[in-house]
Amino acid sequence: MRRWLTSMLSMLMVGTLLVGCTGNGGSAESPKDENTGETDVVAEVTTYPIKTDETLTYWAEITGNLVGVKASHAEVPFFQEWQKVTGVPLTFTAPPTGQAKESLNVMLASGDLPDMIEYNFLDFPGGPEKAISDGYIIKLNDLINKYAPNLKKYLQENPDVDKMVKTDSGSYYTFPFIRGDEYLKVYQGPIIRKDWLDELGLPVPETIDEWTTTLRAFKEKKGASAPFSVVSKPRFFNDSGNGAFLGAFGVTRGFYQEDGQVKFGPAEAGFKEYLSLFHDWYKEGLIDKNIATTDTKAVDGNIASGATGASVGNSGSGIGKWQPLVESNDPDAVLVGTPYPVLNKGDKPKFGQRNQAYSSEGTVAITSMAKNPELAVKMLDYGYSEEGHMFFNFGQEGVSYNLESDGYPKFTDLLMKNPDKLAPAQGIALYARSSYNGPFVQDKRYAEQFFALESQREAVEIWQNTDSAKYNLPPITPTPEESSEYATIMNDINTLVDEMTIKIILGNDPIDQYESYVQKMKQLNLDRAIEIQTAALERYNNR
Repeated sequence: MRRWLTSMLSMLMVGTLLVGCTGNGGSAESPKDENTGETDVVAEVTTYPIKTDETLTYWAEITGNLVGVKASHAEVPFFQEWQKVTGVPLTFTAPPTGQAKESLNVMLASGDLPDMIEYNFLDFPGGPEKAISDGYIIKLNDLINKYAPNLKKYLQENPDVDKMVKTDSGSYYTFPFIRGDEYLKVYQGPIIRKDWLDELGLPVPETIDEWTTTLRAFKEKKGASAPFSVVSKPRFFNDSGNGAFLGAFGVTRGFYQEDGQVKFGPAEAGFKEYLSLFHDWYKEGLIDKNIATTDTKAVDGNIASGATGASVGNSGSGIGKWQPLVESNDPDAVLVGTPYPVLNKGDKPKFGQRNQAYSSEGTVAITSMAKNPELAVKMLDYGYSEEGHMFFNFGQEGVSYNLESDGYPKFTDLLMKNPDKLAPAQGIALYARSSYNGPFVQDKRYAEQFFALESQREAVEIWQNTDSAKYNLPPITPTPEESSEYATIMNDINTLVDEMTIKIILGNDPIDQYESYVQKMKQLNLDRAIEIQTAALERYNNR
């Protein structure tokens, strides 16, 4: 009996070892993940194109770079080719430009959901855990484990990014957009007509006082009817959320951290100073009189015509798009980036645009209504494969890029010197997604070419000189228990802040009304929202 038992134990041990050594084609289980409790498995390797008769549905806003160029995703060469290389046919739905949030809410309320939604779910009321618990999107942990070996491998090799792309409880909720290099994290800031400065004998403005002097000169001596103009969709001066001009007064449009505390910019004293400045500028005619409603097309038109001499925009879709527009009317026109404004000469800007490696734009979730979530996962995982990396960043070899002898993927003239006079930002957006975002890892080599003008590359270097990394919050999320409360509070407060900003700047309310607005914020439970953000930051730091 002892010999029989010994023999049986030996066989069981050998069997256990064999199971534990299953190769790539097997499904051997590994120890459970400490954060999620999910059992890890060896993911299936997908061969592309996938053979399927199914058509999946895909909801996404069309990038601003293609507004006016193509009417729908189905007309864009990138999305046509994406279906071919993955083998998965797609039916696209797009909300009106600038109305993604409103359209998403209507769609969710209807219960008629597509298979995939491309959206910033950190901006979802209550955050991604709430979207999962409410049954709109699904938790992806098991599906990534089983069917997304490329994304899984990347996250295992980059634990700092892995920490960002999941919730506090360890739930993966989207296929993420990831900036693969520090160089890619800064791309936006103030932009100005350098030729006008030179003509007027003015320096590149650094302080708020210098900006005031400059805008007056643009109005009085250059005849600019809208010296300063910015996009105000979906809210007034939309890009102020990155700290442009507000940062000079030590605040930004949202939450930030300072000296171990979470703060809300519009409730801090510096916000009143910002409102006062912009009220004075507006009253004096230094700001576009239509500033409350300007969209991308309006700003493009103002800059092209010479009505505007300064704005805030991206290096690519700002300087890159606007430079040829202004040159067509004025061959001597030159656009350059300026430092983020400060109050005192020589100060380092406190805030400025600087994204995390992951900041949740262009990410794709799979909905609870998805007919075949496994197929959707396999398709989306393509973007993180070697082949998909090249496709998402550079498009089709031989069409939108060619490999040089050293293996460098160089964009073709179809993109960089487009025969239809499209700017590089627009040309790239037709064939790749590297000029904006999406479910892939962005490649620095795209930016080295995208910023074709020396002025673009210099602008990025100028805009990098801020302390924003010290003050910006990481991608934190409330718990499902906190989410509804937080969403309700911030929906009311953001509505109030938008109302306050417009009314005071346009002169419909006196600046002295600011304190009463702050009191209203407190009555709407701002302190509780700060408590929730503080707790979320602590949980993030402990992930």
